[in-house]
Amino acid sequence: QVQLVESGGGLVQAGGALRLACAASGSILSINAMCWYRQAPGKQRELVATITRGGSTNYADSVKGRFTISRDNAKNTVYLQMNSLKPEDTAVYYCTGKAQTTTLDIMLYWGKGTLVTVSS
Repeated sequence: QVQLVESGGGLVQAGGALRLACAASGSILSINAMCWYRQAPGKQRELVATITRGGSTNYADSVKGRFTISRDNAKNTVYLQMNSLKPEDTAVYYCTGKAQTTTLDIMLYWGKGTLVTVSS
């Protein structure tokens, strides 16, 4: 089994910054792509950023230039640095990781989310 645990959420004023982290643990051989999603109240879940094991990244247009995704493969951890936060960034942020386990299964795992609230 693989567990993903997010941390770093909280309340911040507009224009501020937060850094989210997501640590994966369990019977992991390797983790390929890792992503951050978010879901705002009353809205569908959206993909925010993706990073491959090799470090290639992609971002939603709404966060380009403000958010940076990174990862530490040795720690099985992915980060999301969020700068110039806006009230519309308020959401629960989830991380995902496509992991191969010691039983050679490959599955997509989700964390339980961390709440980010941006006040105006």
